Amino acid sequence: MRFPRSSGILLHPTSLPSPHGIGDLGPEARRFVDFLADAGQKLWQVLPLGPTGYGESPYQCFSAWAGNPLLISLERLAAQGWLDTSALAETPKFPDNRVDFERLIPWKTQLLESAASRFLENPVSGFDAFCKANQHWLDDFALFMALKARHQGAEWTRWEADTRDRDPKSLARWQAQLAAPIAAQKFLQFAFFEQWHELREYARKHGVGIMGDLPIYVSHDSADVWVDRQYFQLDAHGNSTVVSGVPPDYFSETGQLWGNPIYRWDELAKDGYGWWLGRFRATFEMVDMIRLDHFRGFEAYWEVPASERTAVKGRWVKGPGADLFRVARAKLGDLPFVAENLGVITPEVEAIREEFGFPGMAVLQFAFGTDAQAPTFRPHNYPREVVAYTGTHDNDTTVGWWGATGSGESTRSDADIRKEMDFARRYLNTDGKEIQWTFIRTLEASVAATVLIQMQDLLGLGTEARMNQPATVGGNWRWRYRAGDLKPEFAPRLREMAELYDR
Repeated sequence: MRFPRSSGILLHPTSLPSPHGIGDLGPEARRFVDFLADAGQKLWQVLPLGPTGYGESPYQCFSAWAGNPLLISLERLAAQGWLDTSALAETPKFPDNRVDFERLIPWKTQLLESAASRFLENPVSGFDAFCKANQHWLDDFALFMALKARHQGAEWTRWEADTRDRDPKSLARWQAQLAAPIAAQKFLQFAFFEQWHELREYARKHGVGIMGDLPIYVSHDSADVWVDRQYFQLDAHGNSTVVSGVPPDYFSETGQLWGNPIYRWDELAKDGYGWWLGRFRATFEMVDMIRLDHFRGFEAYWEVPASERTAVKGRWVKGPGADLFRVARAKLGDLPFVAENLGVITPEVEAIREEFGFPGMAVLQFAFGTDAQAPTFRPHNYPREVVAYTGTHDNDTTVGWWGATGSGESTRSDADIRKEMDFARRYLNTDGKEIQWTFIRTLEASVAATVLIQMQDLLGLGTEARMNQPATVGGNWRWRYRAGDLKPEFAPRLREMAELYDR
């Protein structure tokens, strides 16, 4: 596909300002859309929006279909009469520049449960229609979450055998016993999707499209795997026999062991990839275009025995290749996908991307090193159909990257970093002052059809604002910006660039 020339901001909703401890779909989200429109930006890229599990990573969710209740705006619930405003007045003191998940989750969960109880006493007319329209995933997901709560959060493989294995009698018994928490889970999904679709419509009216993010893998501890075990490589007890990851790379000498279960692509193909088509359809109902995370895994994926503790002893295994996308195109029509083609990319991967016209990605931070891929990230080598980033959620901020010497930020030595910085200075013709704006202008002026600026880079923040450090556990996905960080002068500066460079 040919995407129109445009630029936008990469910002997950959890990183928005909020008086309630985490960014949400309420007033600040609309203010951010207003900013994008004022700044001449046409895109807002978000990370996956599902209910987060292990480590609060949006790439490890309890469902590929559900929304994250932590994103529900409490102000909106109060305005609808489903939550006492007095409860909001008693909000604890949360940090204003990060998400304290440990304190936030029990507090907000209690308020959401209170809202569910009040709502379910007299549900609005659209609730039944929502539940019916989403029954194919909602019933199982609501039961899964209610069962997790009943089992004190234990993974589904640790539940009693008949529940773990979805014995019909066991499921019927639990559905009766857990009717109230199941209904509450359905309400939370109703509230999330109502607020999300209202926000998306607001963005559309302001000329802002939304790019979503679809992870190639799902979490093992999810309703998806519990319900459709036949599509995953599991043993008789539901445990993974092999898991996902990537070999040693820029971020880690031992690779990245993600731990997600590996698909049985042969079984998915027998069903005409119906499971995947359902994911694609559901995501397109929420966003205008989709970044396909770890696109190279569709051609070949790194498979690691589940007993391993690092990703070193893995192997490449062929995936479905172009077949999945041929079926998807036949069933769904044009596919506005962006292929995340970073890392070890082969000609076979690029052949699939080019067959369907999916633009790839280019990260400017990767342009100045000595590895074989670096020249493809230099703007003078860009094709038109590429999505160019200052950095992604996995990168350090541009300011942090610029001062990385001695930080231990990656597998690079200090000597390599100094060499890289020297090349960047000469290539960008910069003394490093406001390096983030040098990055932004370089991309805006490039031939790349789509440019995305990490919000931390727009704000000129350092490593303390990094969203995620790959191959690490804990402390990630917490960054938020403060309302005062978004300076009035940023919008006209971005708009001028958008106008100068026809974006």
